[in-house]
Amino acid sequence: MKLLRPHQACLLAAVLFVSVTQGQDIIGGAQDDETDDINENQQQGQQEKAQEEPPEMLRPRLTPEEERFRELQRQHYQEEQERFVAKQTQAQRKVHNSEQDRHIVEQAQHKMHNSEQERFVADQVKAQQKMRDSATQRQREAMQRQREAEERTDEGSFVDGREGGEDDASIPEIGRSQEYYRKGIEVPMPQYNPATTPMPQRQDGFFGSQTEQEDSTQPPDPHPLEEPPTPLEEPPTVGESDMPPPEEVEEEMTVERREQLEKEKDAQRMYDEGMALKNSSRKSEQKIAYTFFLEAAKLNHTESLELVGFAHLFGDYLQQNVTRSLEILQDLADKGSPKAQMGLGFIYAAGIGTNSSQAKALVYYTFAALGGDPLAQMTLGYRYWSGIGVAQSCESALTYYRMVSNKVAEEVSVSGGAAVQRVRLHDEVENPGGNSAMLDDDLIQYYQFLADKGDVQAQVRLYLLSNLLYIQYYQFLAGKGDVQAQVGLGQLNYQGGRGVEQNYGRALDYFQQAAAAGNANAMAFLGKMHSEGAGDAVKPDNNTAFQYFKKAAEQGNPVGQSGLGLMYMYGKGVEQDYSKAFKYFSQAAEQGWVDGQLQLGIMYYSGLGVRRDYKMAIKYFNLASQSGHVLAFYNLAQMHATGTGMMRSCHTAVELFKNVAERGRWSELMMEAHNQYKDGNSNSALVMYTLLAELGYEVAQSNVAYILDQGSRTHVVGQEEVYPRALLHWGRAAAQGYTVARVKLGDYHYYGYGTNIDYEIAATHYRLASEQQHNAQAMFNLGYMHENGLGMKKDIHLAKRFYDMAAETSTDAQVPVSLALMKLGVLYGMEYLEQAGQSGQLWTVDLEGYFGAEWDIWLCTLLALLLGLVVLYRRTQR
Repeated sequence: MKLLRPHQACLLAAVLFVSVTQGQDIIGGAQDDETDDINENQQQGQQEKAQEEPPEMLRPRLTPEEERFRELQRQHYQEEQERFVAKQTQAQRKVHNSEQDRHIVEQAQHKMHNSEQERFVADQVKAQQKMRDSATQRQREAMQRQREAEERTDEGSFVDGREGGEDDASIPEIGRSQEYYRKGIEVPMPQYNPATTPMPQRQDGFFGSQTEQEDSTQPPDPHPLEEPPTPLEEPPTVGESDMPPPEEVEEEMTVERREQLEKEKDAQRMYDEGMALKNSSRKSEQKIAYTFFLEAAKLNHTESLELVGFAHLFGDYLQQNVTRSLEILQDLADKGSPKAQMGLGFIYAAGIGTNSSQAKALVYYTFAALGGDPLAQMTLGYRYWSGIGVAQSCESALTYYRMVSNKVAEEVSVSGGAAVQRVRLHDEVENPGGNSAMLDDDLIQYYQFLADKGDVQAQVRLYLLSNLLYIQYYQFLAGKGDVQAQVGLGQLNYQGGRGVEQNYGRALDYFQQAAAAGNANAMAFLGKMHSEGAGDAVKPDNNTAFQYFKKAAEQGNPVGQSGLGLMYMYGKGVEQDYSKAFKYFSQAAEQGWVDGQLQLGIMYYSGLGVRRDYKMAIKYFNLASQSGHVLAFYNLAQMHATGTGMMRSCHTAVELFKNVAERGRWSELMMEAHNQYKDGNSNSALVMYTLLAELGYEVAQSNVAYILDQGSRTHVVGQEEVYPRALLHWGRAAAQGYTVARVKLGDYHYYGYGTNIDYEIAATHYRLASEQQHNAQAMFNLGYMHENGLGMKKDIHLAKRFYDMAAETSTDAQVPVSLALMKLGVLYGMEYLEQAGQSGQLWTVDLEGYFGAEWDIWLCTLLALLLGLVVLYRRTQR
């Protein structure tokens, strides 16, 4: 081992000392740094915590005012919360009450339905019991007749119920039964010989055990071991010797049945004769028809009773007697007559002659609709469409309206339906010279077609059709040989309406006169009459129809072209040829003729002769519907209901089906009601219009409201119910888009007719009529309400704006608007001077104190007189 020198050892010790010292310093510094970091982090965390949650002692103390304010805020919040909870509770209670009310109504309807079913079941049980009693009585009578016959025979031994014992055993019992059946009388119970065959303990008959029936009427047998006597051995009862023989009973029953059959034949014969007269176009013959119906009704003829019941209800052909009508219809309804159930539902719905009951009305409507009555189906369709008495349901309305539309479409000919004449009584009074709404037939379409082409004569005749003297004018021209007048009169007699009774013979005569002069339109309509038939005047003849259509088509007449297309399309008188049909329909459609457009739509829809194209079908159906063709509406409704070629729309389908349903044969009642009103029989007119209103006719609803609004004397409706019912029908008519009805609703709420005065609701109705239908009267009323601050903010500038809008919308409103603006200018000047402080004493005069509350009316009258003087002065200067 090598030893270190002293200086080397000292140097090594120094180095080791320095190294150890530096290592300790480094370790101590690191520990100090770590401790400093920990302390620093703790201090920073405490500072952040202090910032987030300051100690309670550092929060500022509130002043008494601030504490009071905090307390008020807390109380206000608590009150708002309690008020909110109270509102929620009240709303929930209201919903609960409404649910309870609806549940009560449903229970009442269900109870009524059950009562109807129970009554029906009870009637059936009574009928069965009656039949059972009568059968039992007939059986007993047969047995008594048999006993009487045996008593009249000679004395001898009776074995097996026959004389001579076993000697007559060759006649079998079944032979006797056949003999009785051949005679047409009751078969007696088979008898048994006690010596050979024991008496059966039980013998079941049609209504139960025969032995049980006999034992129930006889005392117990005192000798049970002895042989029980046969029924023939029982002693005869008192009066059996007076019973007639079976031959006489058979003859008596036959006579009664023969008399019953004779009565039924007589009733049916009188009903048929009455219907022949009722279908006549003459009013006098229709009245005579009801004499036959009355005689048939006395014989309990169901159809005659229905007609008599409705005639007493309407008071058109018989004296109006609602009580008698109710009795007849109630009796028929109990027997299951759908028409009577419909009439009874209408009586309960309208409250005519009895208290109104919507629940009973709904029950009878439903039964009648299930029985196939189209009026009941139409009524339920409208109720489900509008939500009247039932929950609103588009699909349910679609179902009922489609049923009615199918029946209407079946009755409509391919060339269109009959004339639909709708007259608004309100419009008739406001515009006494205009009656264009009363004509809706091919005549108007034809002249409209020519007028659009620029035909001046057609334009003149179209104008004359809207006046009252056109019939006399046409007859005068027709007598002078005017071909167009002959065609026009032929159309009127062919379609009927406007005071002209339908007369096919006269129409044929006019058409033949015009056709002889070479008129193509007359030839086309002659072809139409021979193609479809026209009563007794013209029988269907395809060959003659083809010749007339061909002559008219050769002259380019669209009616003839369309008729010729129908002949080829359906193969009537010619071989079926879709290509030729398509050619003729296209020619007629290019000239704007409605039948050509409709048939083209059908060919495109069905793919007849062309490729199926729903878009083209919709196009031509829409064009035909613009001219009012019933089948065009029907086909469009079917496409909308099924979503064929378009998106399915229940709403649109219901509206279209409703349009079709309202063109059924029952629409003739609209014109009958108008005639009754014109003749001064407002009671009959009111009942007829009310029935049509129940079916959903908007024109009928407005007419019912108009008759009640005019204060016509009627015993059908009580005086206290006049305005409420008028308000109801104005509301239904307004819901279907009638502008005047919407304004009337505003008037009723403004004046408080049938309801409480409510200016805000009145202003709402006026605003709807103004914004949606641009009604000048509604605009004027809104201006007046803004002027006086009734139901809305008082604003003279808005009042002037509505007055100006009314004057721009209608020329009839210019004069009243001028007077209103003059008054408004005076009021505005007074207000301006009062605000400016000029002559304050003068302008603060109380005008109402001097001139009354209606001083503004006097002012308007004065201004009108001044305006009249100015106009008169200017005329004298000229």
